[in-house]
Amino acid sequence: PPAGLAPSRNFLGFEDPRNEVAIVIAALPPATYEDVQQSTSAAELKKHGLTFEKRETHTHADGKAFLVIASQDADKTKLRKWIFAVGAADLTALVTVQVPDAAREAYPEAAIRATLASVAIRPTVPDEEQLSLLPFRVGALAQFRLGGVIAGRAVMLTDAADNAPGPGVEPHIVVAIAPGGPEQAARRDDFARDLFATIPNLKDLRVNSSEPLRIGGQPGHQIVATAKDTRTGHDVTVVQWVRFGSGAYIHLIG
Repeated sequence: PPAGLAPSRNFLGFEDPRNEVAIVIAALPPATYEDVQQSTSAAELKKHGLTFEKRETHTHADGKAFLVIASQDADKTKLRKWIFAVGAADLTALVTVQVPDAAREAYPEAAIRATLASVAIRPTVPDEEQLSLLPFRVGALAQFRLGGVIAGRAVMLTDAADNAPGPGVEPHIVVAIAPGGPEQAARRDDFARDLFATIPNLKDLRVNSSEPLRIGGQPGHQIVATAKDTRTGHDVTVVQWVRFGSGAYIHLIG
């Protein structure tokens, strides 16, 4: 990234909060490339308050690529945006750069183009690097492997093999952090039950126990239930742990 930008803890990419400059990175399915092309037409951008400036076709080592440049007035701030997409064999890489007019001298177009020219797609990303994108530390993996990371928010650990076919129900654990959570102990049971109700792909749910407990020396809550997986019909056991902190909580689903 250009000098002045640092890895973000809020999203996958880089940011300079003081100047409100951001580079947002997304890895999308391969078929998304055509959708991104259509959604960045002048007419589609106009629907979202952006003014189309130009479109360029680029060559990239991993596949076809294009760059769209647009401008936007957002909350009395004039912005310039670069939308760069690479259509590789197994994913679409999407990089969006946002620079307010007030920061254009610090982040000139030449610097932005140099950054976009450096976009590279790696076949694999080391687990340690993916885990470093989380605002919490994961210690022992207990023989699970990394199933996926949502930067700044969550990780999934799975017992499925790398080549496991289809949407199986192999053991897995999701660990996420979110702001908020009740400070009053009397509200935590209802809060945990409401969280539990958001777990997807379950039917015929039966809660076996719901109780407060201490987790790592902090107040927590545990729910144990049985259900059927809606995708396969298989019987599953589901456990939820919530660890309450100061202004945030950790949500674990097994």
